[in-house]
Amino acid sequence: MLVYKTKGVCSQEIHFELDGDVIKHVEFIGGCSGNTQGVARLVEGMKTSDAIARLEGIKCGFRPTSCPDQLATALKLALEQNK
Repeated sequence: MLVYKTKGVCSQEIHFELDGDVIKHVEFIGGCSGNTQGVARLVEGMKTSDAIARLEGIKCGFRPTSCPDQLATALKLALEQNK
């Protein structure tokens, strides 16, 4: 299980598991429960590159980032570390 400490959003961490380039499991710690559960379920089974393309750049209100954007960042970092 990988852990990413979020920055600039309500959730504090994202716990996730990859199976190669496929997202196996995602859990947000904190944040808007319904929204983060929805995002987590939608991306499970998705290729990391597809999830990053869809989630990267999403903003939350006036903030320059969001929980989905933070997940994209976490996935990018995980991919870079596995090279």
